[in-house]
Amino acid sequence: MFDSLSDKLQAAFEGLRGQGKLTEKDVERAAREIRLALLEADVNYKVVKEFVDKVKTRALGAEVLQSLTPAQQFVKIVNEELTALMGSASTKLTFSPRPPTVIMVVGLQGSGKTTACGKLAKFLLGEGKSPALVAADVYRPAAIDQLKTLGAQVGVPVYDEGTTSDPVDIAKRGVEWARTKGRDVLIIDTAGRLHIDAKLMDEVARMRSTVKPHNILLVLDAMTGQDAVNVALQFQEKVQFDGVILTKMDGDARGGAALSVRAVTGKPIKFASTGEKLDGFEYFHPDRVASRILGMGDVLTLIEKVERTIDEKKARELEQKLRKSSFTLEDFLEQIQQVRRLGSLSSLLGMIPGLPANKLKGLQVDDRAFDRIQAIIYSMTPEERRHPDIINGSRRRRIAAGSGSDLHAVNQLLNQFKQVQKMMKQLGSGRVPKNPLQMFRNPS
Repeated sequence: MFDSLSDKLQAAFEGLRGQGKLTEKDVERAAREIRLALLEADVNYKVVKEFVDKVKTRALGAEVLQSLTPAQQFVKIVNEELTALMGSASTKLTFSPRPPTVIMVVGLQGSGKTTACGKLAKFLLGEGKSPALVAADVYRPAAIDQLKTLGAQVGVPVYDEGTTSDPVDIAKRGVEWARTKGRDVLIIDTAGRLHIDAKLMDEVARMRSTVKPHNILLVLDAMTGQDAVNVALQFQEKVQFDGVILTKMDGDARGGAALSVRAVTGKPIKFASTGEKLDGFEYFHPDRVASRILGMGDVLTLIEKVERTIDEKKARELEQKLRKSSFTLEDFLEQIQQVRRLGSLSSLLGMIPGLPANKLKGLQVDDRAFDRIQAIIYSMTPEERRHPDIINGSRRRRIAAGSGSDLHAVNQLLNQFKQVQKMMKQLGSGRVPKNPLQMFRNPS
């Protein structure tokens, strides 16, 4: 979502690079370009003014003007101020010593609130918690069914009483239910509206005073820009939430909400939600986001994704196979599927230092290449997957027809697999990397 802003900021820095010394005029020009870039990104005007003033004050001091690498020092200052703008460090949830910890999720309709509840439940499962969900949105059609479906997908129970009970009573009884079930975290999906109104705020306020949640999280749609910040201000006035879940972070938005909400409300962004898949949910790290905006990559998040996604047991099994030179197309398929669980190739490339967004523009990263490879391998018999050397001309034609591809695609995959097998044999004598990204750099 920060591609456009990233391009403009890096363009502002470009005029500073290569200069042995910066003048006050150079700093003024760069500051003006940064101001325009942030305003175009829909960042709050007051936030922009304060941010640029801080950058200029520091940049006009000795740490830049007298530095041997002034351009790098200037970028460092912008990076530090961007991080401070978004909260300096990630903030975690508050957990009660006496379970269940109650998390109340609030927000407007269309912000992705119910989906965020399901994603949060899955995230907490991965953190070793035993969450449960409460369906307290009795107004939106199918909201309860949606939450129950999400609960089933994630593997957590959902408490609901249909659409006839008072939402506050549902939430209260849900807390007791979670306690009897031994669940240590309870996530309450509250009702939303298309806009802020007195009834919505009254209901949320009553629920807060009744169930006394340990965390109140406001869900904001990053695509709505300054409107998201206005919504946050109104909820802050009436409800006093503890943090924000920013959804649709992978959308074609300008990023204003992410850069403004903490400065305007004083409340941190705790989580970022991306994509439709339930695992597209993670802690919001201001320093990492700032790094990505400035084209510096985000290797820490990439490492965490790999650690969460890669199955250590399967990695050890693969290592043994490589040592015995028995790497098959079935293993190849398994590695591809593990890479896919990390996310889109475009998002992964954006996390690699040295590959800024402006350098990646125009680069065609086709995730559908994985689909084509999977279709071809699934069209093979188990014997063919384990022993691809037996795949002759007639078998190749059959596989091509069965996978909806052509003979060239089948031949290309088999040739690539032979190359990978050769590399695997070389790796077999040493330590095998557990990160599949190191093994399959070009799936197409």
